[in-house]
Amino acid sequence: MPRYLLSIYQPDGPRPDAETMARVAGDLHRLNEELRESGSWVFTGGLHPPATATVVRADGMITDGPYVEGKEYVGGFWVIDAPDLDAALSWGRKAAAATTLPIEVRPFQDVEPY
Repeated sequence: MPRYLLSIYQPDGPRPDAETMARVAGDLHRLNEELRESGSWVFTGGLHPPATATVVRADGMITDGPYVEGKEYVGGFWVIDAPDLDAALSWGRKAAAATTLPIEVRPFQDVEPY
């Protein structure tokens, strides 16, 4: 079955209020349970803000922070199995509704690991 990455585009700035975060957390819990029950669940993860990132370059140089500054960043993601792009987009719509944020749906390449 094809595998897809669903990325949450988090806006830079302060977190929403506690009431909003509690609603989003409940919606995400329900979405994750639905993914598990459907057999599409692979794994998910939330990421710390870009200020916590470290960039490692091929020449060995290490720098703090993101490589590129932006007004939004990947704040979390799901890796899912879905029979086709339409099914993956359906999960993406549910994720957008749960998070109230844009979700990028991208297929993994169907190649053997390096």
